[in-house]
Amino acid sequence: MIHTILSVIQVPIAVGVIFLVLLHSGKDAGMSGAFGVGVAGGSAGGSLMERNLDRWTIVFSILFAVNTIAILKT
Repeated sequence: MIHTILSVIQVPIAVGVIFLVLLHSGKDAGMSGAFGVGVAGGSAGGSLMERNLDRWTIVFSILFAVNTIAILKT
């Protein structure tokens, strides 16, 4: 039962990780380039979006790893 619940939870976490990683852009543009915030010189809005995107990606990745380990233990 718990294995099924954890497996069902794993799917949206995996989709979230994929979505967040795909939002990351190349080393040149970043998130600010995707929304046209500024091409050269980071504006405050663009860098804040990048930091938040990084944080959410880390959180979802940790959740994915912890849930994977929990699935393997059950």
